[in-house]
This record gives sequence, C-alpha cells and structure tokens, in this order.
Amino acid sequence: MDDTHLHDDPSSHPPVVANFDSTHLVIGAGVAIFHLATSRVVVCYHSRHRYWFLPKGRRDAGEDTDTGAEREGYEESGYRNRLLPLPLRHRQPKAHHASSVSSPFVVEPVWTQLMPVRPTVQYMLFWYIAETLPPNTEASLSQKTKEENDAYQKPPHFPPGMTLVQRINLDEGRDPLRHENTGVDEEEALYESHLLSVEDATEKLRGTIMADVVRLGWEAICTRQKMEKESVDVCL
Repeated sequence: MDDTHLHDDPSSHPPVVANFDSTHLVIGAGVAIFHLATSRVVVCYHSRHRYWFLPKGRRDAGEDTDTGAEREGYEESGYRNRLLPLPLRHRQPKAHHASSVSSPFVVEPVWTQLMPVRPTVQYMLFWYIAETLPPNTEASLSQKTKEENDAYQKPPHFPPGMTLVQRINLDEGRDPLRHENTGVDEEEALYESHLLSVEDATEKLRGTIMADVVRLGWEAICTRQKMEKESVDVCL
C-alpha cells in the first residue's frame, strides 16, 4: 500500500456555539468504502448532473449514525460495507470499562460537516471509513436477504484481532460484488458507482471535503498495516 502523492489536508473551522431542537436538525453520515486488496475506493457519479461524490445520506429515525453510514453506502453505491477500525487521531475519551490493553484502532468520524438545508434547518454530516465485505460474509448476507425478504442486512463488525493482511487474503483475488438497483428513490437510480485508485478518486473529488475523507482514510489504512507488520516482526 502506497500513501504518497495525495493532497494536503484542509483546515478545520474554528469551534462554534449553536443550538438546534429536533425539528431544526438533520443528522446524516457518509462513507469512503475501500477495497483493501486492490487499493481502490468506491466513488459515485451522478449520471444526469455529472459530478462525483462519496455515498452519504440521512440516518433513519432511531438508527445509530454508524449504521446509517453503512446503509447509505450500500443504497447509493451498491456495495455492502462495514466500518473499519483504524489508528485515527481523535479527542474522544477512552471508555472507563475498557481493559488496560485496548486496541489502538477505533471507528470514529474523520470529518464532520455542518451545512444548512434551508434557512431554518441545520444538517450535520459525519464521514466514516469503511471496507467492502469478504465473499463469505457477502454470501451470508445475501442468503439472509432472500430468507427475510429485506433488501438491507447490517453486516457484522470487523473481527477483533484480524489483521488487514488476513482480511485481504479472504478476498482470494476477487473483486467485491456490486448489487444493482439498491437506490431507494428516482434520484438514487441515477447514481453510478466506480472503484477507483485513491489518486484518481481524490482528483475527481478535488475541492471538496470528500477528497480529504479519502486521503485520511487511506493514510490510516496504510498506517494500520505498517503497525501490524511491525508487531509481527517484533514477535518473530
């Protein structure tokens, strides 16, 4: 995995103070979905308005934000996905009940955006990093979909203790399965999705925070793989 030739990260805005009741706030989530084995990322394309974007959308009422990110990623791109624990820099505290030997890898948003929907409604959007699913997990969820007649099935979490090399080996050289007609409305029926190299993806998303979501995600993936390799070398 090579994390070179990527753009510099943009700066965060200064902290703000704002208050929104439930009738004036919409919460959403999006994902950069990586296929680890081929160092590519899923990028969507609007076939009518001709622009590139990462899958995102509003979470459902009562739905966890991270679950909403995975579901929106599937509906808009056609790729089942699960959030990927990574060595991210963040400001969240360690859980009080956590063991003294905790994982350095976490699932946290890499970016958060605040955007007005209209003059009286605020949109808060969390961006996560995810991966495509291995063939055996994909097959299991597809079977469950047939049995329950439910288009979306929440995937299992990334297995604790599994390394990225072990995960990549599960793909057995196969590309991830892209499902057709996963969009939930006429607008999403216009979306195409493509697996692009990280460099191509950041170029097509240039000028948006989505380019930096891809950049940060890829850098964290490369860092995790290096950490795991160093850990194995120490044990040998």
